[in-house]
Amino acid sequence: MSDILSLDAGGQLAALSGGRISAVELLGAVRRRWEAVNGRINAVVVTDWERAGERARAIDDLRSRGEALGPLAGLPMTIKDTLDVEGMPASAGLDVFRHGRRRDALAVSHLRAAGAVIWGKTNVPPMAADWQSYNDVYGVTNNPWDLGRTPGGSSGGAAAALASGVTALEIGSDIGGSLRIPASFCGVYAHKPTWGMVSQLGHVPPRPGSLAERDLNVVGPMARSARDLRLTLSLIEAGPLAAKAQAPPELKGLKVGLWLDEPAFALDPLVRATIEAFAGELSAEGALVVPLPPPVDAAALLDAYRVLLGSLIAQDLPPSQLRSMEMLRGPAKLARRFGAHADSWAGLALAYTATHREWLAADEARARIGAQLRRLFTQLDVLIAPCAPTAAFPHDHRPFDRRTLKLSDGTRAPYLSMLSWIALATACGLPATAIPAGRTAGGLPVGVQIIGPRGGDSRTLAVAEAIEARLGGFAAPPSPAS
Repeated sequence: MSDILSLDAGGQLAALSGGRISAVELLGAVRRRWEAVNGRINAVVVTDWERAGERARAIDDLRSRGEALGPLAGLPMTIKDTLDVEGMPASAGLDVFRHGRRRDALAVSHLRAAGAVIWGKTNVPPMAADWQSYNDVYGVTNNPWDLGRTPGGSSGGAAAALASGVTALEIGSDIGGSLRIPASFCGVYAHKPTWGMVSQLGHVPPRPGSLAERDLNVVGPMARSARDLRLTLSLIEAGPLAAKAQAPPELKGLKVGLWLDEPAFALDPLVRATIEAFAGELSAEGALVVPLPPPVDAAALLDAYRVLLGSLIAQDLPPSQLRSMEMLRGPAKLARRFGAHADSWAGLALAYTATHREWLAADEARARIGAQLRRLFTQLDVLIAPCAPTAAFPHDHRPFDRRTLKLSDGTRAPYLSMLSWIALATACGLPATAIPAGRTAGGLPVGVQIIGPRGGDSRTLAVAEAIEARLGGFAAPPSPAS
């Protein structure tokens, strides 16, 4: 079965259960693919072929004896290098964290119990804190669609591995678009669950061994199809927020809000045109696509989100760096340090040192925005918005405050504009399913996020499946190894 790796996880699982390929054979095909392409893409940066081979042989033996097997039995898969895997601790891109013995992260343990054959870890930026995936430990990950461009971050290695056929299934994480942006840049699928639906235990950051479930952050699946997202979420979710299965709806009559017009958010004209064409296809299928004015106050949203996010990031900063941030709280000092045209960096610096009173104000602001959205979702089934202001951009490893995003019309946007379109679902803890929407005139993938009400994960996933069935889904890059 030479084309086995072109199948999604569901297709590979069907081949395994149908006896058309063994777990050992499938793992061997994956290894050959990794050896062929990873040298140029550098997506999977840690491997454990020995343990994976033992696992695959054990599953083949159980299958030959007719034993009951889990829903992922024999499926080779990788894990983002911010989640602990026994024998492959999460480094989060830092050498100091990649040593020692740690148990599987809780979500990983559920996948292993379901029969997954976990063989590798995918690359991330240091502390998962960038929209590009590179670090001093494992180097730079390249986008399979264009090796000179980033696959996104922080789940960039995961998205690149999926797009290049090295893996069929992944779990990553998202606090600043880290699932949705790489999915958009590489043309794959991802699901940001409702906050609290999937345990974060075993995720780095915070530091290894931490027990608190961090605000904003989520662990979620990445794949090459919407059905694979649904299957994986069903295995790693837990507690009262667990999503109930929902059949894909008919697109005809589906009420879709389209959010593209936001004066406060940058959006590349090529990305906008791609999403407008996608919306036109939805309308042609009978969906009621309604262009929306800004659904919330964007300035209030970003102000609240930055305080909530910055307060978390500050916990991971070295004390000396945090002290220097505290010294910059005066507006005059901030202006001298960041310049008149970099208000967003000044705002984030302030957020790192937010007081508890400022955090409470931000929490109240997001609660009010959440109430607005609950009313909105009584009128709409889902809200569709861009995942990012741009398609995948060229590698840029300069200091953060020197980076900008170059748009196709020649204008530039602040690098922190990457926080804009993803802020709504993250700040308010909403589910968001990222799906491929098409490609720009230059041939780069563009994704959209399907946002639903809190706890509405089954709704956004079902809509994603319906769109995939009618409009198509993942398309492989022309030549990921070139």
